[in-house]
Amino acid sequence: MADNSHLDDDLMRAGEPAEEYVRPDDRIDDERLDEENTLKAEYVRSVRNLLESGDNGAVYALVEPLHPADIADLFELCDSDERRDLAIAITDLMSSDVIAELNDYVRETMMEALPAEAVASIAEQLDNDDAVQLIEDLDLADQQAILAELDDDDRVAIESALAYPEETAGRLMSRDVVAVPEYMTVGGLIDFLRDDANSGSNLANDFYEVFVVDAGHHPVGTCQLSWILRTPRHIALADVMKRDQTLVPVTLDQEEVALMFQKYALISAAVVDESGRLVGQMTVDDVVHIISEEASEDALLMSGAGEGDINEPIRAAYGSRIRWLVANLGTALIGSLIIAAFGAAIEKLVALAVLMPIVASIGGNAGTQTMAVSVRAIAMNQLTEANTMRILWREFRVAALNGVTIALLVGAATALVFSPMLGGVIALAMLINVITAGLAGVLVPVMFERLKQDPALASSVFVTMITDSMGFFAFLGLAVVSGVAA
Repeated sequence: MADNSHLDDDLMRAGEPAEEYVRPDDRIDDERLDEENTLKAEYVRSVRNLLESGDNGAVYALVEPLHPADIADLFELCDSDERRDLAIAITDLMSSDVIAELNDYVRETMMEALPAEAVASIAEQLDNDDAVQLIEDLDLADQQAILAELDDDDRVAIESALAYPEETAGRLMSRDVVAVPEYMTVGGLIDFLRDDANSGSNLANDFYEVFVVDAGHHPVGTCQLSWILRTPRHIALADVMKRDQTLVPVTLDQEEVALMFQKYALISAAVVDESGRLVGQMTVDDVVHIISEEASEDALLMSGAGEGDINEPIRAAYGSRIRWLVANLGTALIGSLIIAAFGAAIEKLVALAVLMPIVASIGGNAGTQTMAVSVRAIAMNQLTEANTMRILWREFRVAALNGVTIALLVGAATALVFSPMLGGVIALAMLINVITAGLAGVLVPVMFERLKQDPALASSVFVTMITDSMGFFAFLGLAVVSGVAA
């Protein structure tokens, strides 16, 4: 954590807009966003120019009308050395909502630049789950310095969350819940909620349902707010609550949590510890972020692009990408060796060199199609050990139909341009390669999943290796066997 104890004073002094500042007539006012609700380039340039000139009052006036999410976007669109100046200029606008919306890398960099007491002050404004995300990626020493500045309740809650593995319900859940005993009446619950709101205690401010618990604090039912509002006051909660509920284990992976919400159409769900006690809740807004994060992660992993964040440090981006490029280089050499083995045949018939890219390209595309379907099916729990053979047989039939269609088209065209014999060779090679691609597109992700690895983990590298190698081998081998290249 950087020693920037002077930064708080700078923030406080710079955060107040200059009273004498008058907005020029040509200043952007109500047209900050384009049709896609992203900040316009002209607006961002205006802010950056004012930061460079040191006109903090003008910067504040420009940024003040923005939504917190748009302010977070503005930070990400600025250069790293401009973000601190922007924070100083608009400190009054740096609410917990802005901090929660910041990109992980941008937020981490900014938090490392602030003194521990400033980060702790921000963390106290956030919900516990957002506060955890704020400090979980910082160095252990920085985490401990921040935790030391928090009050006891917040520190215990955050330390408890950090004790759970990353990307589990325990890290992501909100500990602010409304939990009441089952003997309470509807009227008693309404009065309890109103009294709590007036007393300013720590019950959840935003919630969709009330959790009913027994004496051991184990969830026994739920009551949706709509039921509570439409039920007479004298009715006991035990008579109207829903006893069947979906409970989320505290150690459940976030991807499984998202699938659970989707499968059972949940708005919120109780999170329970190993003994079954209620410890928090997951809500649908948390799950929306999880779904977006997991979808992006799978797409990037299939390409070997690492986290793929444009704010990721260059060295980290290099490290995550180069290892798969090196692996791809190794797999490409396999295809090159196969081609080299048939060098004499290619020299005799140049048409083989002309047609080889077609075989490899079609096979690669077919494999990518099947692989994308398989990765999605695994992620959605649609492809499991119980139905792997059925899905494999299904994709074999799809690949066979695709292979026959492509083989007829390519074979006919090759026969017209070169020779009927060469047309038959490439047609058979295309059929073999497309079927191989279909099988590889299922088996490679399944293999990763069986090895307890993410099935999206650079699967395309291995599928491409298989389809290229098989395509070259089948095409050139058939050409030699059939005598076309004699």
